[in-house]
Amino acid sequence: MRAAPAAVLLAARARRTHRTAWSAVVVALTLVSLLLGTFALTVGATAFGHARVERYAAADAVVAADPTTRYRTDLWGGGSETAETTLTERIGVPWHTVGLLRKVDGVRAAVPDSTFPVTVESAGGLALQGGSWEAARLAPYALRTGRAPGAADEVVVSPGHGVLPGDRVRLRAGGAARTFTVVGVADSRDAVHFTAGEARRLSGRPGTVDAIGLLAEPGVGTAELRARVRTALDRARVQDARAEVRAADDVTAPRVYTGDDRGAAEQLAAAPARSALLAMCGAVAGTVLLVSVLVIASLVAQALRQRAGELALLRAVGAAPRQLRAAVGREVLRVSVGPALFGAVASVPACFGLLGLLRSGGALPSGFEPATPAWLFAGVLLTAGLTVGIARLTAFLGCEPIARARPAAALGAAAAEPVKERPARRITGLVLLALGISAAGTATLQSGAVAAAAASAAALTMVVGCAVLGPWIARGASRVAAGPLRRFGGPAGRLAAAESATGARRLGAAITPVVLVTAFVLVQLAAGATLSRAGDEQAVAAMRADLAVTATGDGPAPGALDRLRGAPGVAAVNDVLRGTVVLAGREAGSPVLERLPVLGVTPDDLSLTLAPGLVEGSFADLGPGTVSVGRDRARSMDLRPGDRVRLRFGDGAERSLRVAAVHERSLALGDFLFPRTELAAHLTAPRSTEVLIAATPGTDPAALRARLGERLATAPASPAAPAAGLAGVSLHLDPSPVRVVAEEQRAGEILGGVAVVAIGAFTVIAVLSTLTLIGVGRRPALRLLRLVGAGRAQLRGMLCAEAALVAVAGLVVGAGVAMVPLTAFSFATARTMPYLPPLQGLLIVGVVAVTAAAGTLLPARRALR
Repeated sequence: MRAAPAAVLLAARARRTHRTAWSAVVVALTLVSLLLGTFALTVGATAFGHARVERYAAADAVVAADPTTRYRTDLWGGGSETAETTLTERIGVPWHTVGLLRKVDGVRAAVPDSTFPVTVESAGGLALQGGSWEAARLAPYALRTGRAPGAADEVVVSPGHGVLPGDRVRLRAGGAARTFTVVGVADSRDAVHFTAGEARRLSGRPGTVDAIGLLAEPGVGTAELRARVRTALDRARVQDARAEVRAADDVTAPRVYTGDDRGAAEQLAAAPARSALLAMCGAVAGTVLLVSVLVIASLVAQALRQRAGELALLRAVGAAPRQLRAAVGREVLRVSVGPALFGAVASVPACFGLLGLLRSGGALPSGFEPATPAWLFAGVLLTAGLTVGIARLTAFLGCEPIARARPAAALGAAAAEPVKERPARRITGLVLLALGISAAGTATLQSGAVAAAAASAAALTMVVGCAVLGPWIARGASRVAAGPLRRFGGPAGRLAAAESATGARRLGAAITPVVLVTAFVLVQLAAGATLSRAGDEQAVAAMRADLAVTATGDGPAPGALDRLRGAPGVAAVNDVLRGTVVLAGREAGSPVLERLPVLGVTPDDLSLTLAPGLVEGSFADLGPGTVSVGRDRARSMDLRPGDRVRLRFGDGAERSLRVAAVHERSLALGDFLFPRTELAAHLTAPRSTEVLIAATPGTDPAALRARLGERLATAPASPAAPAAGLAGVSLHLDPSPVRVVAEEQRAGEILGGVAVVAIGAFTVIAVLSTLTLIGVGRRPALRLLRLVGAGRAQLRGMLCAEAALVAVAGLVVGAGVAMVPLTAFSFATARTMPYLPPLQGLLIVGVVAVTAAAGTLLPARRALR
């Protein structure tokens, strides 16, 4: 027969005959396609996402400062490379740029816009966003009732806050509080609109503007307007004027935003969140792909191994190698196409569910819009094709030894397991284990994200190495268990020992997915738990304050903090400020920019309210132009007190700061600890949401809290000392420990949890499918044992012993594989041993044990009857 008709006939017959065996593979193929499609769509939606356009929806173009900082360095092999990242603080555009843009041909209006926090003290400290009514036309926001503000003490508010035209409200903005008259209600959201002059004064930056919205003349297109504005900015050499404001080495001219890019000028948090989420989704997707290849390859190979005798018989009776390959390929194609397409379709709602989970968990800012165009969903066809391709490639490789064997030797080659494995396989497995250990060693020399990446790579490499060495691991486990089984297991134990000794390949195929699920879940769960526990312990140890003030809006008024410091029984008041910095460095010769969350503290009151854990230097030297560096960061950068470190603040300003001290508790307080004034100078709106208060020795904190509450509540309000009360502020006994948590960390925790659940469930099903395939192939042997006199109880005991051997060997090897990178990672980042909550450990053991027992016993029920 020609190859094609023979392949069609053999594939059709084999698919009907082995329907039970292939059903175990179908579930795994569906889940592979589902996972690959979900993460592929999430990566695509994030990559093409953009900041939501709200306040500038009616503007044809928006001019704002370039929010990007860049770092250029020479490569080891020659040439240069530039790394860039998005800043988190707003950079102002010089005010004279407004007049320049108004003169550009084709510009009908150039509207300046600046926003600032506003607290409605008469509404219990409600936090709103302030701006000018002039800039409301860029949205556009229309009046619902009332009129536009015409005087400095008049405002227009957004609806939903119980304020109507004619009401008097007390607002605090720009560090002072005044009473304003509401003259209108607009359809904006959580905003207060002032006159243009008043908004410019209250913004605190009268010489700059956040952004400039441009309205084009009729007939002027967006592309033409953008080109004209860009030419005008370049001609006027605005970049020189901006250098005076920004004071950075990588100064660039203001950018002109059009279309969906206009949202980047108003949603500063969208671009950093997009970059971080894209990197993490890509890393998780790569892990999913590698695990999928490993699991599918194992399952398809096991399904073909059960039919080795059948394939060898076909080869012995004259089937050509190309006919066997074509038959197996067609069979796998028919089996895999349906599940792959079903999983691809199911990945669409799964992607939307994952994006919703990220947003509800705070990993995505409200201003970021993932893009999901219709053509993007065609990408799931590629993931489905990838799933089918993995299955077919594995099938070709699995049947190749029999297809290449001589017909006369085919049956003999498939009759029994080889006593000796090929040396190349053992060498490959050992090399992979060595590479994994080397990567774990690299993690001990790094810190932060680099250490986490090295630990993850070490775990995956070692898992693949264990999969390659599966038969040797199985032989070792069977030899260790043979003695106790023969001595204490009775007939069932002796049967289990004999079966394990003669079925190393089968046992190795069963142990490999158990090792995979154990190692992967342990690394993911224990790494996060170790860091979280160490950070919590450091935060608790660092907290010395007796009281804490939490505030909304732009924080407590300066007068309120002065009254706190002068109150009887108060020893120290530490005004804690949060921000970010960007650290430039190199990895493998390439430039990198790492964004880090940091704290600004009051140096004079630091020792009484916080204990960062002094290692070197002195916190008394912490002042303007200085910084305290975390111990691990100082070790990796070879910094000591007196050295200088270059950092870029959130507004892009690059400074060379002197290291005043090295502190220990960097997991809780950050790698860099600044004086509050140093950090506040580079924040768009330096809001103090946490104020730590230390009581004098012998003072009852509860009584002090009551006195401070009364003192602040009855504080007089006057033009000289406005708003000394704390509207929207609460005093707390036993304050919560202070910890820096980056937005990237929240996204990482959510994605890590999703990855653990998804890949963990997938590999558990892979374990069940593998054991089911093995059980289906063993039915003839079990029937033969029944015929020669073995009882049901004996065979059931034998199967239970084998299931226990698979579970124990997989758990022990998987835990050993996970401990190597986990120990390196934990030591590098937290200087502690890995930690896993006991309940999670028991859950892993229980799931593996139940899965191994079910996968071993359920397929054998019919043979035991």
